[in-house]
Amino acid sequence: MFKKFACYLSLGLLMAPLVAAVEVPLTPAPPLQLSIEQLPGACPEAPASLDADARERLNAFYAQRQYAPVWAVTGQLAALLGQLEGLADDGINPASYQLASLRAWSGQPASDCHEILTSHIYLQALQHLLQGRLPQQQIEPRWQAASPAGAAERVLALAIVGIADLPAAFQQARPSLSQYQQLRTLYAQRRQQPLAEWQALADGPLLRPDRRDPRVPALAQRLTSEGYLPAQTTLDDDLYGAALVAAVRLFQQQHGLQADGVVGAATLEALNVSPAQRLAQLRLNLERWRWLAGDLPGSGVLVNVAAAQLAYYQNFVPVWQTRTQVGRAARPTPLLKSQITRLTLNPTWTVPPTILREDKLPEIRRDLAFLDKHNLRVLDREGHVLDANSIDWNNPGSIQLRQDAGARNPLGQVALRFPNPFSVYLHDTPSQQLFGKGPRAFSSGCVRVEAVMQLVDLLLTPAERERMQSLLASGRTHEFRLSTPLPIILGYWTAEVDGAGQLLYAPDIYARDPALLAALERAQL
Repeated sequence: MFKKFACYLSLGLLMAPLVAAVEVPLTPAPPLQLSIEQLPGACPEAPASLDADARERLNAFYAQRQYAPVWAVTGQLAALLGQLEGLADDGINPASYQLASLRAWSGQPASDCHEILTSHIYLQALQHLLQGRLPQQQIEPRWQAASPAGAAERVLALAIVGIADLPAAFQQARPSLSQYQQLRTLYAQRRQQPLAEWQALADGPLLRPDRRDPRVPALAQRLTSEGYLPAQTTLDDDLYGAALVAAVRLFQQQHGLQADGVVGAATLEALNVSPAQRLAQLRLNLERWRWLAGDLPGSGVLVNVAAAQLAYYQNFVPVWQTRTQVGRAARPTPLLKSQITRLTLNPTWTVPPTILREDKLPEIRRDLAFLDKHNLRVLDREGHVLDANSIDWNNPGSIQLRQDAGARNPLGQVALRFPNPFSVYLHDTPSQQLFGKGPRAFSSGCVRVEAVMQLVDLLLTPAERERMQSLLASGRTHEFRLSTPLPIILGYWTAEVDGAGQLLYAPDIYARDPALLAALERAQL
């Protein structure tokens, strides 16, 4: 990875005259270089993270400085300690960087081992800000067609230049995305404030507007504690009246719930999340934005699977947003990065194997007329139409079900295709009424897009748009390749700050938050 930093010595040797009569004594390697080469034996207290790649990076780091020490300079170690302590505002535990050891070393005679380990901590901290404290692929894997290149080189280049200004180096390592910066600012403020307190609400029947319920005073207190209900609001004892209903609707809107004012199980669960849990939720979503930051394109489509929201970006600014429907928990929408390359206009729908096996076959076995009711044709693997009456539906073999294009087709008018191994895509849907729900986890993995034709218009040139409309009006299935592929990321985060500075939460529909938080708590250097 860093071999290029060592190649100059080899080139110099090759260029030396081979017929020299006088032997030139070799310059002994600097002591610091020898100590790095002898790791981990040279430093018995070296952490497990000081592996072969880390040692190579250290060697490249010091080679650029002719192996001169970094941390013996007065004030340099103290400056590093200050930056590491500041990582608490990023939701990263400073204690995991051996702060106690660094402070102890500042009062001891300089040693190569302490020098090397301090530089390793410095490099690791910059890497964690640039790429994430934890390896995403081990916790919430995201598929992408090609691995991101140059991340390790960026860390090294920043570390070398950053020695002259450590605060600037750490600031440059942090994601510059407004989503990260705003969430970090809010988290930094809240983590230093006393946690709010509120009483958990008891279970009970659905609480509908204008009903009476003994839980109403506690509900009012809960909503007042976070500012959803003004403290001076006059309430009528246990009546769930208009002011309180409006506060509940606002709470529901900001927590990704159906904003109907009805306090059901999902709303009750969100109301009962503790202040400590909400603070932790901000912390773990900072990590998700560190994962996203290096891959987020300036222009493209970004889907938040947890919130079932889609945004179209230009120059890192969302210019159009809409609601989506995503995979239910049993069939989650995968995380991925790809490029939208084509549209399928008036698509047919070939039933995926899982849906065929788990959903369609049971219905067909109960009533063969199910096929006609849903305009489904039976095909063999070569695409030939089969007689449904001739098939043993208890053992149908290698068949396919295909639904022709039309108003009842579950893909609607258009599907937006992008390469991925999961056979998922964005598409239209006849189930428009479900966009008013929340959470919107209804699909079998694909992403249904509200007002999808507006998104299609954004992807096309005027000439392409005219041609697309003509093909769409024909009613025939047609593959329409985009002249310019558009990047797309399907991500997952459960807290963000919107353009107005308002904190928004999304339901953790796939129950991923606890595992990520636990991994952050366990993280050690």
